[in-house]
Formats: sequence, structure tokens, C-alpha cells
Amino acid sequence: MKRSISCNQNTGNSMAVRLLLICLTGLVFSEEPHDVKCLVVNVEYVQCMWNGSATPGVNYTFYSRFENGFKECDNYVLENTTIVGCVHTYEELITKRFSKFTTKLKLGNRSFEQFHKLKTKVKLNAPVNLTAMNSSDLNLWYYWNYTCNTNCIESEVRHRINGKEWKTILREKNEYCINLPSNSYLYELQVRGRIPDKCGESEIWSDWSPPVFWGSMRESYGTVTNKPRFYSPVQKTILYVVGPIVFFILVIILVRNERIRVILIPVLPDPGKNLAKILAEDNVEEWLPISKGIKEGFKMNYIERVCSVGDYSRNPQSTSESSADLNSFDHSSGSCASSVATN
Repeated sequence: MKRSISCNQNTGNSMAVRLLLICLTGLVFSEEPHDVKCLVVNVEYVQCMWNGSATPGVNYTFYSRFENGFKECDNYVLENTTIVGCVHTYEELITKRFSKFTTKLKLGNRSFEQFHKLKTKVKLNAPVNLTAMNSSDLNLWYYWNYTCNTNCIESEVRHRINGKEWKTILREKNEYCINLPSNSYLYELQVRGRIPDKCGESEIWSDWSPPVFWGSMRESYGTVTNKPRFYSPVQKTILYVVGPIVFFILVIILVRNERIRVILIPVLPDPGKNLAKILAEDNVEEWLPISKGIKEGFKMNYIERVCSVGDYSRNPQSTSESSADLNSFDHSSGSCASSVATN
């Protein structure tokens, strides 16, 4: 009697385990296949994700191919502990993206295949090194670069002035010009790119680049209301740490070295103290900042004879007396002195 009860208990336990396994297996195989969406990222690798609607409850094994056989994923993307995507590197993606791309999710003995057209599914990285330069022609030029291995890219440029409405334009070259900008306006510009139609147009634009600012925002009366500051973390470190140290060292050098202090901060003469002395010595030329050559030009470089001149009044006299007076000059000595009879 005891043996029969024991056998019945063992049979019941084994049945419960079997039912549990069947339920778990049914739950796994009842998992609906997820829609796989793939992108060619920066013409470098293919990224496929299958967590668009919801995170899957199981971990799939992912396979993909262009023309040859399937290859398992190189690098899985995890969300917590669940596999939700794959990053697979392929060579020559700029041409392979025109071929049919096949993906396969595998779970146990079940697999779900899906076909993709990657021609229009290329997403480039955002442009880098966006810079603004004020050239010699007084125009404002913008330049930027891309990190992908293709030169067939069209760019969309958008810019605005003083934070107002954006203006957009398409560019084939990695440059853009604003004619004769004003320093009293704040210019803001961003760029994004994609593969153009002539190279197999992609319907996906890259992300916008970080904005670049130039100029300043001023109101009509000229007061600065919003002047942008562009300091990177390294520049801030130099500004706030190295700057005060350099300033302190310069102060010490000026205090201790008199020659450098006199050169950088010359001592100005006190005109109130020296004015009386200058006027007393009648030496104004020496005090004025006149070059030596100009001073020499004012000096006389010749000798002139002195001629004495006297006033005289004419009296009525005879012709003989006038002739005697005129002959009274001393020609031997070369003097111009004359003696004139006056009343």
C-alpha cells in the first residue's frame, strides 16, 4: 500500500515537470517575429535593430548577407541584458548598398528572414570642423568636413540672424559665403549632409552639426545685448588657472626688475617741477621732443657784417657841403657808419 502511494507521487511530479516544460516551450515559440530595420551608417557599417515596437522577450541570433552566405553578427547591441540589434562591418558599402540585403533572426529551430533595400537607407555622421572665417574680401566664409569615405555628398546649410527665422540652401561644396556681414548682427549657422541623387539618393539626412556663431547682437543704440562666448573646456582651464599664474609672475618681474619696469611703464616727467627751470635757462628747445637734425637746421652756418644805421634829418645846405658829407665815409675800414650833421 505504501509503495503504490509512493509510485503515484513520483508519477505526479514528473507530469508536472513535463507540463511546465511544454508551457515554457510554447511561450518561447509563440514569440512573434520582430520587424528588423537596417541603416548604412556613414558608409562604414550596417546597423540593424529589432526593438522598434517593444523589447523582445528572448535573445535572437542574427545573420545577414548581401550576395554570399549568411554571416553571424560581429557586434550585438544590448538593452539591459537583451539583444536588440547588430552592428556588422562590410567593405565597399558605397557600391554594395545597391544590392539586396537579407537578414535572419534565429531562435532555436525557427528563423525569420527579411529583405531590405539599403540604397536609400544611408545616414551620414554630422559634419565636423565647422568654422567661420572673415576673409580679405570682407565676406564671411564657412567651411566644414565629413568623416565618411566618399566625396559624393550634398550639404544643406541653414543660417539665421539674431535668432530669427532660418534660411536654408543646398550646397555641393563644403563651403558657404555670407556677403558683407555686419559686426552688429549675430550670425548662426548649421550644416547637415546626405548622399545626393546623382550617386543614388539617400532619403535620410545626417544630424545637424553643432551651431557656429559669428558677430554679436546689438540693439539700435549700439548696446551689446547678447555677445556669444566660445570657450572649450581646455580654454576655460587656461583662462581660469594659467591666466592668474602668468599675471602674478609678471607682477613679480615688474617689481623686482627696475629696467623692465621702466621699459614697460616709463616714468613721465613732471612739467610743473621743471617748467620754471626751463624758462629760466632759456632752453625750451632741449625740453621739446625735436630731433637733433631739425635743431641743427636752425643754427647759422655763415657770418654777416654788421651795418650801423642812424636816423638823420635833412637841413638846407649848399651843394658843396652835401658833397663833403657824402665823402666822409671811411672806405678803408669797410664800415658803413656815417656822420650826419643835425640841428
